[in-house]
Amino acid sequence: MKATMKTPLIAFLVRYLGRLRFPYLVVITGTLFVVNLFVPDLIPFVDEILLGLVTVLLASRKKPREVGGPGATA
Repeated sequence: MKATMKTPLIAFLVRYLGRLRFPYLVVITGTLFVVNLFVPDLIPFVDEILLGLVTVLLASRKKPREVGGPGATA
């Protein structure tokens, strides 16, 4: 079996999502955001803006630092 080489973009996304508290939730809301861009609605761009803001909010939630981990000061 041949090992696949990751592209730099995929490697960056995997590292970034690995540091998040809710990586699957960010992927799901990001996917819903992209799908929502193509679905017509009554008030244009309101739901896209709200879903985009929720995605950014979830993406900004990092995992809490471990006590005594690397970079910890005594």
